[in-house]
Amino acid sequence: MTTTDTGKTLRLASWAQNTAPSPMQDMLALTARPGLISFGLGLPNQELFPREAFAEASADVLRNKPHTLQYGPAGVAHTLKTSIVELMKGRGVTCTEDEIFLTTGAQQAINMLARLLLEPGGQVLTEEITYPGFLQVLEPFAPELLTVPSCPQTGMDVDAVEALLQAGKRPAFIYSITDGHNPLGSSMSREKREKLARLAREYGVPIVEDDPYGFLSYDEVSVPPLKALESEWVFYAGSFSKILAPGVRIGWLIVPEALIQKLSVVKESYDINTANWSQHSVAAYMESGKLAEHLQLLRREYSARRDTMLRAIEAYFPAETRAEKPSNGMFLWVELPDFVDVPTLLRDAVEHKKVAFFPGQAFDTPGNTKGKHGMRLNFSNATHEQIEQGIKGIGELIEAQRSK
Repeated sequence: MTTTDTGKTLRLASWAQNTAPSPMQDMLALTARPGLISFGLGLPNQELFPREAFAEASADVLRNKPHTLQYGPAGVAHTLKTSIVELMKGRGVTCTEDEIFLTTGAQQAINMLARLLLEPGGQVLTEEITYPGFLQVLEPFAPELLTVPSCPQTGMDVDAVEALLQAGKRPAFIYSITDGHNPLGSSMSREKREKLARLAREYGVPIVEDDPYGFLSYDEVSVPPLKALESEWVFYAGSFSKILAPGVRIGWLIVPEALIQKLSVVKESYDINTANWSQHSVAAYMESGKLAEHLQLLRREYSARRDTMLRAIEAYFPAETRAEKPSNGMFLWVELPDFVDVPTLLRDAVEHKKVAFFPGQAFDTPGNTKGKHGMRLNFSNATHEQIEQGIKGIGELIEAQRSK
């Protein structure tokens, strides 16, 4: 409950009474400080946004399709769905336009699936360290969280998933960030993907595959997503936020066609429909054929920044530090020596070195402390010089803690 300006008591829903701003919102406010080098948020580099090409596409839509500024049926941009079908073929996923549902970003896509699949108090299976935006989605449902460990090299412990299912657990769904895990940076091995897909089929448990980073692959050969291995029991969520620009607010789901009507009902209750103009503008950009070249630019630039950050960590952090080289995405997960007080390190880094990062404990599921000595570093948004300067500053503060 909360008190209004008139002194009366307003009764909130039980789940909302103890809710608080997410760590992401706190970090957003923190990084607004002028002159701060931020490794905190998962920001794509705005200097690399395809502004000119997207401006051309958007202007063409405004000139020739003025109806896109009006209300319209959800998912009206059929040409965008066609482009997404072709885009997914590049990752080994075969689907049709009738299996694609357009959303206002991947976050809404995950939220809609949770609303469709999860009963209040039901079970959800995820990793011990996971994306806090997903945990926010779950709050109103007050679910029972089933958690499994995750390997920094090969991803989710699928053997632990199997053990839970064999013991009779039946979660509403399994949540998986298969490539470029947020925050761990890990990508699930092919062997684990095949086994997880088989378990979903065998036990009839859906997998919600959250894949904002799958197209940001830095290896010559990438492993296909779970959706390529299992069409019926994997519900795939994609997004243009990381590969085009967050401001377009367009994501998509690939689900069995039978679920599309149900999703339409859920979508209408949220925001009527995804912005028609944005849909058509992204579709026009996709039809120009320029996305493939843009993705190559992002992969080249981001992988170079990733390597700069890894070299700086090796140079300036203690030898006991563990940092894995991610094959996808925007994040490095760093395990610091036990003597490091990570919350204090963040405070000192912001105040004395003008640099921010995300402490690992922000990604712990309730009751877990696996992220206590970890930190998540975003490498996509900073320049090479800022990466060098920021990592050096953090390293100096770590050494100062050692000497205390």
